[in-house]
Amino acid sequence: MSFESNEKAEGYWRENLRLVLGLLAIWAAVSFGCGILLVDVLNEIHFMGFKLGFWFAQQGAMYVFVALIFVYVAKANALDKKYDVHED
Repeated sequence: MSFESNEKAEGYWRENLRLVLGLLAIWAAVSFGCGILLVDVLNEIHFMGFKLGFWFAQQGAMYVFVALIFVYVAKANALDKKYDVHED
């Protein structure tokens, strides 16, 4: 990966870190928040025959994590194109 200038490299990594930290915050909120902190409130709701808090702790957080991987790939590819460091 080769940048035209140090300013472009710093901008790229600043945006990439912001993206990663934002996605990690979403993942933490879903896995820790829904699976642990809000479990009692969510357990009042049933989803596919299971209490929603239990479902988030066992399955939902993994589904969100996989979805966030796809979001990251799409956003990272757009970021690469924006800074002209994409693969041909």
